[in-house]
Amino acid sequence: MSWVCYLLYCADETLYCGITNDLDKRVAAHNAGTAAKYTRAKGPVRVVYTEVCADRSAASKREMAIKKLTREAKLILVQASQAGVSPCR
Repeated sequence: MSWVCYLLYCADETLYCGITNDLDKRVAAHNAGTAAKYTRAKGPVRVVYTEVCADRSAASKREMAIKKLTREAKLILVQASQAGVSPCR
């Protein structure tokens, strides 16, 4: 089972980073208001970045690294992934 680190773009134009092993189910939960407290009042959300990780530990480490980035750096990460550029670690 693959783990995914993801970034969501919220309706209030903020970004949320999380991890999951079932992205579709987790995004549906975010949009239903039953996932993270942060996204409950900020929906609807849409996925703007995903990164498949080897296991939960790797996904958690990547999540923490992304959460430490500035908003501008996160947006650059999103733009680079949409252009087909792999993230640097």
